[in-house]
Amino acid sequence: MAFMEKPPAGKVLLDDTVPLTAQIEASQSLHSHTEYIIRVQRGVSAENSWQIVRRYSDFDLLNNSLQISTLSLPLPPKKLIGNMEREFIAERQKGLQAYLDVITTHHILSNCELVKKFLDPNSYSVNYTEIALQHVSMFFRSEPKWEVVEPLKDIGWRIRKKYFLMKMKNQPKERLMLSWADLGPDKYLSDKDLQYAVKLLSSCSHPYIYKITFATANESSALVIRPFSEKGTLKDLIYKAKPKDPFLKKYCNPKKIQGLELQQIKTYGRQILEVLKFLHEKGFPYGHLHSANVMLDGDTCKLLDLENSLLGLPSFYRSYFSQFRKINTLEGVDVHCFGHLLYEMTYGRPPDTIPVDSFPPAPSVFVVSVLESILTCEAMKNGMPTVSRLLQMPLFSDVLLTNSEKPQFKIPTKLKEALKTSKECIEKRLTEEQKLIHQHRRLTRAQSHHGSEEEKKKRKILARKKSKRSAYESGEEHSAKYSNSNNSGSGASSPLTSPSSPTPPSTAGASLIPPAPPPPPLPPAAPPLSTEVPTQPSPQPDISASRGALLSSIQNFQKGTLKKTQTCDYSAPRIS
Repeated sequence: MAFMEKPPAGKVLLDDTVPLTAQIEASQSLHSHTEYIIRVQRGVSAENSWQIVRRYSDFDLLNNSLQISTLSLPLPPKKLIGNMEREFIAERQKGLQAYLDVITTHHILSNCELVKKFLDPNSYSVNYTEIALQHVSMFFRSEPKWEVVEPLKDIGWRIRKKYFLMKMKNQPKERLMLSWADLGPDKYLSDKDLQYAVKLLSSCSHPYIYKITFATANESSALVIRPFSEKGTLKDLIYKAKPKDPFLKKYCNPKKIQGLELQQIKTYGRQILEVLKFLHEKGFPYGHLHSANVMLDGDTCKLLDLENSLLGLPSFYRSYFSQFRKINTLEGVDVHCFGHLLYEMTYGRPPDTIPVDSFPPAPSVFVVSVLESILTCEAMKNGMPTVSRLLQMPLFSDVLLTNSEKPQFKIPTKLKEALKTSKECIEKRLTEEQKLIHQHRRLTRAQSHHGSEEEKKKRKILARKKSKRSAYESGEEHSAKYSNSNNSGSGASSPLTSPSSPTPPSTAGASLIPPAPPPPPLPPAAPPLSTEVPTQPSPQPDISASRGALLSSIQNFQKGTLKKTQTCDYSAPRIS
């Protein structure tokens, strides 16, 4: 067919789910305003970073656009007078940093197009709605039976996926929904296999898979048409939202937080697990389970967006499960995503953090048991349970399924091999990303520990001990040096004496008695006249060495070595 014969772009290598972080590095005041220099980083690699310059008015414009979420965001207030003072600019910079921290850590806000364009204008400068309209218009040239009713603006969270309300010309009352999407970074199927696999989706028949009316793809994007449901998705039921409203408005700040009834949790959970088991047995990769991808048809849940994994689109919860190296298969990803969905059905809101340390009171202890097996820290370390294991747990094992429709989804052997290879490539990219995150976390933890106050104190104490030890060892070495100088001074280094002074007799204890100071040396006689070259005069003894020898002898003096003497006292008067 002629649909998009010459696409403008191929596979998109950029993963939109990789978190962006922003740090204000400096501010500069110009004539009438202040600019803030912001360092933005994608993921954990410092090399993948860039600088942007933003004014307060840019922050204010972004904040006004995000008001549709009804969230209370901490943007510092405006100030017309005194807004160029140094103290005020420093205080405002702190407030703007806190604002950036909030919008980059909020799961829905951080993935929306408004925030992405603010932080990364180069990567998100394209108007994807216009591109989607161009491609849809090309499609209608070859398929004139379809007609666009209206664009469904921003009803989904993906930046590169757009939605349109459709109708067939011969059935004007029946409403359909068309979705268009770019190919993502996990597209590993060949163009031929991709086109065949996407067309095959319309032949899939399962009681818990939402029916696809038409699907087609080329080497740059894909287009899928399915019936439009006025009731909306499971997420719309939980948040009591209108299906046609923008994603930010529907789900960021629900007016009332309330979970589903226990029977609904059991039934919907069992139905979703059954379809996951079916896809896993067929060797069909999914990895895109979340409550907005589950359509409600009466009391039945039906899975949406099976095409996402074929197109290589990243998962809604990728920024969560990429943190844990044990979640490294698409089956494990599906189970992890099911844990998020079950938490949302139970409590009416997503979990605050992953892993979850403790769970609020639930309608049944069996619900908490399933959540603990998926979302706790222990579960992240040990790995996810299988879908079969979850179906055997008490929460779902006694649920009776009344739908008798026989599942049908025939995948040719050659395509199965291609899907298997694609699945392995997707898992490999996930594993490599998890490895980088793990290495970065270890490095950050080591740097944080090294820079902590307690660690600084320990290093100071060790430095003092080392300094004292060095000083002590230096003193001992100095003392040993003096002692060695004294021992060698009793022989070759003894003080010089005059030629006429007699050599004292040797006695047993003479070495312990301090020697008498030598007489001053005689002035040297005039050298006789000679034609021979005079020899080099002998060096004078080192005064410090002599003092050291004397000091050593005094220290080593022992009174017990002195001989007892007899004296004759002649001081008494004589009487003759």
